[in-house]
Amino acid sequence: MDVQSIDKQTNNILNGTTDLSGFNQQEHAGICSAGPSLIGALIVCNHTRESLAASRNAAAGQAAGVSNWEIDEAQEKAVQKWAEEKGIWVPQSEEWLTRHYGPKIAQGAEAKVYYRTGDTSVIKERTSIYATLGRALEAIALHNFLFPETIMRVIGFTRDNDGLFRTILTQPYVECRRLATKQEIDSLVAKKGFHDNGDGNGVNYISDRLHLEDMQLTKPILFQIFHTFVSL
Repeated sequence: MDVQSIDKQTNNILNGTTDLSGFNQQEHAGICSAGPSLIGALIVCNHTRESLAASRNAAAGQAAGVSNWEIDEAQEKAVQKWAEEKGIWVPQSEEWLTRHYGPKIAQGAEAKVYYRTGDTSVIKERTSIYATLGRALEAIALHNFLFPETIMRVIGFTRDNDGLFRTILTQPYVECRRLATKQEIDSLVAKKGFHDNGDGNGVNYISDRLHLEDMQLTKPILFQIFHTFVSL
């Protein structure tokens, strides 16, 4: 797919004339709020997955499976190529982010966080903890649908010094007074249709379509929405 056709599909999604498969009408608000960079990358990921499956089936002469690692590798390459052509690929991102958005203030398994005192947003380099890049991008859209208080808006893509593919996004800076309780988390997610999955950890929740992970009590209450989630 060329940049022009991806842009056209992106605009159709933004203006509501086209939907992305797998999302209901309400969830499309989360897709659009993440911005055109996320939408374009999702289009590339979907096309890459479908093309890979079609070529595998044609070669085998029958239905043949494609592993998640193959899909992930192909999606990363395709999104990087598109992002470079689009001008939203950021080489040497740590230096660029520090210069434009402030120093790195935190780093965990999922994200590196940059922040300049006084700004209203943080900048994150978010790596994929999902089976494929496409699933990781879908999780951003679903986050925005469920938790519009801390919308993630994708502004670019990069690879860090370790070669890990990362999505660059902004998110509102939230200052908190105290840590959340289990009861408060239960109440928050119950209003959105989720309940504890009963695994004994008390941090994972499920609904009829989705599940939430890592709703940790050690995080400030207003940061509880910085969770991860995937489609069932």
